[in-house]
Amino acid sequence: MTDNQHLKPIVPQKSKIKLILGSLILIVGFLSPLLIPLVVTSNWSATTKSIISGLLAFGIPEVFMIVAVVVMGKQGYEFIKEKAIRFLKRFAPPDKVSLFRYRIGLFLFTTPILIGIIQPYLGHFSTIFKDLPIWFTMVLDVIFISSFFVLGGDFWDKLSSLFKYDVRVTKTQK
Repeated sequence: MTDNQHLKPIVPQKSKIKLILGSLILIVGFLSPLLIPLVVTSNWSATTKSIISGLLAFGIPEVFMIVAVVVMGKQGYEFIKEKAIRFLKRFAPPDKVSLFRYRIGLFLFTTPILIGIIQPYLGHFSTIFKDLPIWFTMVLDVIFISSFFVLGGDFWDKLSSLFKYDVRVTKTQK
């Protein structure tokens, strides 16, 4: 037995159909929020549109996920989960980054936050800041999200520790 054989879950041939069917159910469930624009543009009442849109966003995907797990079983679910984790790990930022990259990341992280804080106040002094176009806000959001990938995994640990009560800062000597 090689080292890699124990990492791969074994999927019996007879459960391949269940695995494929469960995967299709999972995909359909995750894609269901894409139907919301069709519901919004329909001729239904506002109440019906709201209920169906809400279910498409926060209900149907979860139900489909449970049904998919039931169809494919625990072994199939573990197999799909392992494949997804292995695929997503390729896009994870490195834990340690250079000082230059860290400083760029901090700039990318703080700039959208600072603009968001001071923009309402600057709108009183200049019309440029009063009604910023939506694309400008979206660009700031993309910059903010991309900063996490530039800053690396160590920064994510630092940020997540802000939300943990028992975490203490330890100073290291250089």
